[in-house]
Amino acid sequence: MEPSGESVSYVLPQPVGAPDAWTVEAAQLGGVGAQRLLEVAEVSAPPAVADVIGPLVVVRRRLVLFDERPVELADSYYPLEVARGTGLAEAGRIRGGAPTLLATLGYLPDEVAEELAVRPGTPAETASLDLADSSLVVELFRVTRDRDGRAYEVAAMVMRPEGRVFRYRMKVGDDGVSRQ
Repeated sequence: MEPSGESVSYVLPQPVGAPDAWTVEAAQLGGVGAQRLLEVAEVSAPPAVADVIGPLVVVRRRLVLFDERPVELADSYYPLEVARGTGLAEAGRIRGGAPTLLATLGYLPDEVAEELAVRPGTPAETASLDLADSSLVVELFRVTRDRDGRAYEVAAMVMRPEGRVFRYRMKVGDDGVSRQ
């Protein structure tokens, strides 16, 4: 069984003492979810990230595993003023996941925008995800903003495509305006 990709649980804080959203989802699927932290550093942001949150960021790079099998590469980027001096900038697990820590810092999601693409994986991506050369991957680019419209997290994920199901839901009012 593979992850379902319902995004809302990945941007909301977890209850006090609860595990991160991936651990919960993997358990619901009858497996064990884990993340291997590959890097935590202050870096120059890639262009798509810099356009949203600025040129210098803290990145947390992870390899996401399902029953010890690699299923996703996940890079989360944070503005320096959000991450510096917090657990986001430290090489270690964050109890309950980054959204839980962000909530304690006053960052709660108000708007989440996602873009999905299917493309050939790079040699590094296919090797990390244990895919055949030139395999297709699913790329998800997510921007999370607070009530004031400020982006405080950009996530760039590259996933194995098989078994992926993405679920999206929106409310649209009589005037055509989304009311989520």
